[in-house]
Amino acid sequence: MRRPPKDTEESARRITRRGLVLGGSMLAFMSVLAGRMRYMQVDQAEEFRLLAEENRINIRLIPPARGLIFDRTGQPIAENVQNYRIVIVREDAGDLDETFAKLRTLVPLSDDDVERALREVRRRSPFVPVTIADQLDWEDVAEVAVNAPALPGVTPEVGLTRHYPLSADFAHVVGYVGPVSDYDLSKLEDPDPLLQIPKFQIGKIGLEAKREDQLRGSAGTKRIEVNAGGRVMRELSRQEGQKGADLQLTLDHDLQNFVNARLGSESAAAVVMDVNNGDILAISSAPAFDPNLFVRGISVKDYRALTENDHRPLADKSVQGTYPPGSTFKMVTALAAHEAGVVTAGETIYCGGYKQLGTRRFHCWKRGGHGFVDLHDSLMRSCDVYYYELAERVGIEKISEMAKRLGIGIRHELPMSAVAEGLAPTKAWKEARRQESWMVGDSLNASIGQGFVLASPLQLAVMSARIATGEAISPRLVKSVDSVEQPILTDGPIGLPPTTLQQVRKAMFSVVNSRRGTAYRARLLPDEMEFAGKTGTSQVRSVVVKNSEVPWEQRDHALFVCFAPYDKPRIAVSVVIEHGGGGSSAAAPVARDIVARALHGDVPPLEVYPAGERAKVAEIFESMPLRSRESGPNVSDRA
Repeated sequence: MRRPPKDTEESARRITRRGLVLGGSMLAFMSVLAGRMRYMQVDQAEEFRLLAEENRINIRLIPPARGLIFDRTGQPIAENVQNYRIVIVREDAGDLDETFAKLRTLVPLSDDDVERALREVRRRSPFVPVTIADQLDWEDVAEVAVNAPALPGVTPEVGLTRHYPLSADFAHVVGYVGPVSDYDLSKLEDPDPLLQIPKFQIGKIGLEAKREDQLRGSAGTKRIEVNAGGRVMRELSRQEGQKGADLQLTLDHDLQNFVNARLGSESAAAVVMDVNNGDILAISSAPAFDPNLFVRGISVKDYRALTENDHRPLADKSVQGTYPPGSTFKMVTALAAHEAGVVTAGETIYCGGYKQLGTRRFHCWKRGGHGFVDLHDSLMRSCDVYYYELAERVGIEKISEMAKRLGIGIRHELPMSAVAEGLAPTKAWKEARRQESWMVGDSLNASIGQGFVLASPLQLAVMSARIATGEAISPRLVKSVDSVEQPILTDGPIGLPPTTLQQVRKAMFSVVNSRRGTAYRARLLPDEMEFAGKTGTSQVRSVVVKNSEVPWEQRDHALFVCFAPYDKPRIAVSVVIEHGGGGSSAAAPVARDIVARALHGDVPPLEVYPAGERAKVAEIFESMPLRSRESGPNVSDRA
């Protein structure tokens, strides 16, 4: 049946309207889409180009060369050497067991090395290089390079690592570096991105740690092209970083070597200081250790040998160790009493072998006593009773104040690990720390460097330097940074009358050069080498027993302090020998030899020693492992 024309026309109009609506909607959608495409392709083209570039280009850090460390003469103490290593990429290596088996025929790898490397390789992403072995010889690397076609995924590389050419001589001063650990990162609030680089080396102890920010330098960058999986395709550009600052120390490597060798196998420390500017010329703690062992990764056996040694080679006794200073502290008591006006230089005090205080006797080291002694005799002969009397008169507060003025009981800011403050005790200190009142007997003990008083070898050297010059000079270890001289630290005069200081110096001169002095056998003969000093023996037990009758660890500490030459002081020296016995017999001869070496500029000839001491000195020198002996004449030749 045919539709009426009217219905046909109506249907056509409806279709036309719908077509127009649909067409309009499509046109509007296309317009929006075109506008969006234009916005993204034109208006936001730069932003999307950068996003695409970041997906294709990565920025990676380049470790900078670590700053070098030199002694005062320019001798390298810490340097960077080429480190040849072998790395492997798992995705290129194929059969790992077969590759490692081939590699072991070329490079010495232990079972532990292989197990560690395999564990690391399987833990890392397949395209990340993993170090199999480092610190290799050039011959080993060359062998691997020649056989590269048979070792898929294995590549020899070269980088830089820390090396200490003088081995143990500066171990406690400079310290050592090692790979960044999680513990290292946990101590930093905003760690340098460099520290995220695998096996990046940072200072662990000593100067390496204290001056880490200067020595580390700043990173360089390289732009590399990577694929969608993150694998490096090629290097596009490189910008090298800035190497770390070079440090020049005040230390003299030859003198340091001599001091180390002279201390030998003792558990001991010695400090040599320039009295005029505070430069530390030598600072030694014995026994020492080879810091290169830690850079390479110390073995369990080597580490156990260090930690189980009763002489504590890992401890820096020169600045960390604090000891009762014994009679070397008597100059402090004498100066405090004379400044307070409670005694005069010519006033005598009777020593009958002890001082009675209540029901207790405080004994002198000489049981029969010294008779009547004044300041000069009391120091020369090291009378204890004289200083007991001074302490009772002047009191602990003035003694403590004088000790700090001379450098004891304060922390000297050297860039070394755990520099000790020592202790110049006061009444308030004892009340706060021990909840006990100060007793007069405490003052008597302190007057001769016993009781609560503690000092480090560094502090004793500073004390000697300040007595020698009358200036409050402070120790300095870093001479220059990138050739820029570092300031000399001094607070000016220590504020003591020159006449009083000179009286103390004369008494110290007699300690060494008078027949009645406690260190007479440690004197030197030439006028230009005459020096002034003071012996000290500090007890480590309350019961008085001969040192030869007790085990080593219960024997007294031996101490000696001095300055030289006497007429025009240049250096101050302190020596502490743990459980060495008497200061005159153990520490004074060591200090004498150090003074002779420092003033002479080389191993001193035997003629500078008294005739009766020459055979013993020659024997000591001949047994010393001096580095210069490897290329120079021996002691007997020079003598």
